[in-house]
Amino acid sequence: MDVAASLDAPCPPSVVAPWVDDLERYPAWLSIVTRAEPVEPHGTAPAWSVDLRGHIGPLARSKRLRMVRTAHEPERLVVFERSEGDGRQHASWVLRAELAPTPAGSHLTMHLHYGGSFWGPVLERLLRDEIVQGSQRLLALVTCPPG
Repeated sequence: MDVAASLDAPCPPSVVAPWVDDLERYPAWLSIVTRAEPVEPHGTAPAWSVDLRGHIGPLARSKRLRMVRTAHEPERLVVFERSEGDGRQHASWVLRAELAPTPAGSHLTMHLHYGGSFWGPVLERLLRDEIVQGSQRLLALVTCPPG
């Protein structure tokens, strides 16, 4: 499953980037991420333990993932990938965020790839709904410098 979304922010990438570069900040604007805490790095790459929780009607699903930042180009690109470190095979989760300056601020595009089938169409619907709501929460949190 692949989900993509984008938004335009009235701030430069330097203001938006801290909100997408650090998974610990995601619970403030993406309600499906209920917890994200730093854990032992993967070599030199930062890592987080991330709890995902989704609700559709009376149904709820939870998942804990260990995510590692595998690419980071400040104010331009960040990629997080699932890396459990337990030697077992796990469904892939890859989150890619790309930032670009625009005349009015910045453009953020986020891509999420989930390689499993456990949540199926329920997850895809949940993520699409959450992306719309999360985008608005992120814009409300971003504080643009005056002028």
